Amino acid sequence: MRLYHGSDLVIANPDLAHSRNNLDFGRGFYATSYQSQAERWALRRSLRSTGSALVNVYDFDENPSLNMLHFDENNADWVDFVCKCRRGGFPDPAIDLVVGGVADDKVYAAIDMYMRGLWDMPTTLQALTFYERNDQYCFLTRHALDSLRYLETYEVRP
Repeated sequence: MRLYHGSDLVIANPDLAHSRNNLDFGRGFYATSYQSQAERWALRRSLRSTGSALVNVYDFDENPSLNMLHFDENNADWVDFVCKCRRGGFPDPAIDLVVGGVADDKVYAAIDMYMRGLWDMPTTLQALTFYERNDQYCFLTRHALDSLRYLETYEVRP
């Protein structure tokens, strides 16, 4: 399977050291199966840096030995997991890889309403039905990163 990572850098050897805290699925290396989504991320990233908008392309071999947490839909479990991670919580250290929807700016607005106690879960889930679902793969361990094989990097123009 092809996965894409939008950046302003060539990342031939992904690592966990450069990740930020409080992201959707915790601290890890993020990629997506949606090429257009990675291109948007690259363009956005390049606006905050002096670099070019680059998309790194990988082949992902879903190794059966990976301990994966997979959210097939943006349901209550997904919302609670994203809230936990966004508040600084960490996934179970036994999990190698988390796959699920992206809490981008629009989606996060609904999650934020829930996190602040302004919406209950049914209202939050109803709001989420109006947004297109993208995916993200969060590689949390070196074991998970070993299942990625770098293929190429290409530049995106606005």
